[in-house]
Amino acid sequence: MNYARFSKPSRYIGREINTVHKDASLNIALCFPDTYEIGMSHIGLKILYSIINSIPDASAERVYAPWTDLDDYLRESGLPLTSLEHRRPLKDFDIVGFTLQYELSYTNILNMLDL
Repeated sequence: MNYARFSKPSRYIGREINTVHKDASLNIALCFPDTYEIGMSHIGLKILYSIINSIPDASAERVYAPWTDLDDYLRESGLPLTSLEHRRPLKDFDIVGFTLQYELSYTNILNMLDL
């Protein structure tokens, strides 16, 4: 993917310090129905991410709602929304979980599932 086409490409790269990249028999998508800038500081998501990834046979990966630039690109290209860690589509996870912070984000959940 050519990240130069996006206004803030760092929100889609997913190579931050302390992220976990492992193969496991149980793969869980932790989805935050808002942009990376909002969700990356959410302490509850960080706690779940840490707990799940401390289990040897489980792997948690993060998925954030895309900004309009990536949303448009995915729809035009026919590509699915993927996790930051392994670029795995949501349909390939064993469990897909969403955190619900406030009612206005409910439509973002539908949009993420539609992608």
